[in-house]
Amino acid sequence: MATIKDVAKLAGVSPSTVSRTLSGNAPVDKRTKERVLKAIKALNYKPNILAKGLKEGRTKALGLVLPNITNPIFPLVARGVEDIARKEGYTVILCNTDEDKDIEIDYINKLKNRWVDGFIFATAGKDAKHILDLKEDGFPVVLLIRNIENKVDSVIIDSFKAAYRATTYLLGLGRKRIALVNGDESLSLYSERLEGYKKALADNNISIEESLILYEIQDMEGAYKAVKGLYNSGTKPDAIIATCDPKAYGAARAIKELGLSIPKDVALMGFDNLEMSAFMDPPITTISQPWYEMGATAIRRLLQLIEGDGKKPKVDMFDVDIIRRESTKISKGEI
Repeated sequence: MATIKDVAKLAGVSPSTVSRTLSGNAPVDKRTKERVLKAIKALNYKPNILAKGLKEGRTKALGLVLPNITNPIFPLVARGVEDIARKEGYTVILCNTDEDKDIEIDYINKLKNRWVDGFIFATAGKDAKHILDLKEDGFPVVLLIRNIENKVDSVIIDSFKAAYRATTYLLGLGRKRIALVNGDESLSLYSERLEGYKKALADNNISIEESLILYEIQDMEGAYKAVKGLYNSGTKPDAIIATCDPKAYGAARAIKELGLSIPKDVALMGFDNLEMSAFMDPPITTISQPWYEMGATAIRRLLQLIEGDGKKPKVDMFDVDIIRRESTKISKGEI
């Protein structure tokens, strides 16, 4: 299938000139326009933008690409996207990829052929060339929760600052051996949380113990096994930070099965502030992230891009709060 780059190369122009020719939103020299249209015909190129130009309108359909809809954060994010989209007359097409790049590329190709007006991705990993290519081809694209080196419009939290604050908070409670249950470091949010954790320890003159860092933990079950293995190996933290709430749930189960008390023996923190965290035994202290607002911000930015507003990628970064609960409580009246 020909791309906008192929058309540009054959016509001897830039991809942006091809986009302007097709959209009709900016003047293009008559001879240049003729070369572009001739190249399009020769390559049988049928871009999304051309379809919109022919119809003198838009499809009012958007693609929302998520890595795992069973993860409790994504229904909250999707609701923020869908509420704003519906108010603006757009339909959201939900795509679940299970973090499989081939599935994601298949969705992209299918949605491109159905002329969606833009994409929101909550799936961008280290190997995200297909997303960058989509943007280069002229499609409005916004990333949600994840980021690609600020090359694409994104809506994220300050993961470094969040982990720094969580670690500093536990240090302030007198905890000195803090374990981190981290995720896939090829994703910027997890690498940034690791760096925030390390920086907080360094700033407080606490040595970094590699044995306290649990890498590549994907889910609740993985956290349960990893924390149990940590203690069974002889490493005994007095606090644990899990980089998502479900991992904190897995850690809590492991701690209890080991006969330890939360928070007397080990304090426990999560990330997300999922509703279930307040109903755990004990309720879990966590980093609150504004999921709905992030989804709403992502769709608003995408609609701006569809309208042609935004030459340089913009990164909207949300701050976070620590929701203090009994899992880090030291004494009566103190959380």
